[in-house]
Amino acid sequence: MPFMSKPVMITADSTCDLSQDLIERYHIQILPLSILLGDESFYDGVNFTPADMYRRFRADGTLPKTSAPSMLRFLDFFRPYLEEGYEIVHLDISSELSSTFSTASIAAEELGGVYPVDTRMLSTGVGLLVIEAAECRDRGMSASEIAAHVASLTDKVDTSFVLDTLDFMWKGGRCSGVTALGANLLHLKPALEMSGGKLGVYKKYRGNIRAVYKQYVTERLQGKSIRPGHVFITNSGEVDEEVLAELDALIRATIPVKEIHHTTAGCTVASHCGPKTLGVLFINE
Repeated sequence: MPFMSKPVMITADSTCDLSQDLIERYHIQILPLSILLGDESFYDGVNFTPADMYRRFRADGTLPKTSAPSMLRFLDFFRPYLEEGYEIVHLDISSELSSTFSTASIAAEELGGVYPVDTRMLSTGVGLLVIEAAECRDRGMSASEIAAHVASLTDKVDTSFVLDTLDFMWKGGRCSGVTALGANLLHLKPALEMSGGKLGVYKKYRGNIRAVYKQYVTERLQGKSIRPGHVFITNSGEVDEEVLAELDALIRATIPVKEIHHTTAGCTVASHCGPKTLGVLFINE
C-alpha cells in the first residue's frame, strides 16, 4: 500500500499582512502578534489596527510595541490542527527582526509535525511565501517538501517600501531627531529594502510623495525577471485610492502580471514606518 502523507495546514504570524480575502481563499490560519500600549494589550489586526494606532499617536504621541506570541500561545495554536491529523507548515517574520520564529521553532520541536520557516522577510514579503506554500499544498506536496521549497525562495523575494515621513522612526528611536527634521525639511523620502533578513535604507527620494511612489515603483521593477503570478501593493494606510489605482496601472503597463493584490500593512510595519508608507513586493524568477 503506498504511503499517504498527512494533510497540510499552512499557518503564519500576522506580520504577513494578507487581506482577509486572501486568508480565506488560500485557507490560511493566522496567529496575531501582541500589541502593547501602556498597560493595554491588543492583538494585531484583530482588535487593534494601524488606524487605531495613528489616532492614539496624534492624540498623545504614544506608539505601541509589538510582542512575539508566547510559547503557550504557539502550543495552543498548533495543537488543535495536529490533533485533527494535519501536519503544519508555519511561516514567520525574519528572525533578525523578531523572536517569533525562535519561539515557533521551540514549540514545533516539542509537538512534532510542525515545520517552521524563517522567511527572512516582513509584511507581504512573508505573504508571498505563504501563498506559495498554500499553492504547493494544493498541488499535493507534503509538509516537509513545502517547507524546504519555500525556504529555498527567501532570497528571491523582493521586499521594499518608501516612507513619507521619518517621524515614526524618530519616535521609535530608530533615527535621530536631527535626521528626521532634516529629511522633512528637504522633503526626503527614504526607501527601505529587506536584505540579509534586515530592513535598511537603500535610497532617498525627494519631492512630492505621489511622484515619488511612481518613481520608486518604476525603478523597483526595472531590469528584473518577475514571477507573474502575484504582485503586492502594500501600504500602511492613508494612501488615496486614486493613487493606488495609478500604481496598479503602472505595474500592469510595465510587467506581465496575473494578479495585483492591494493590502494594508499591519501594526508591525505601520508602527515603524508611519502612514503613507508604500511598497511593491514580488518574487523574482
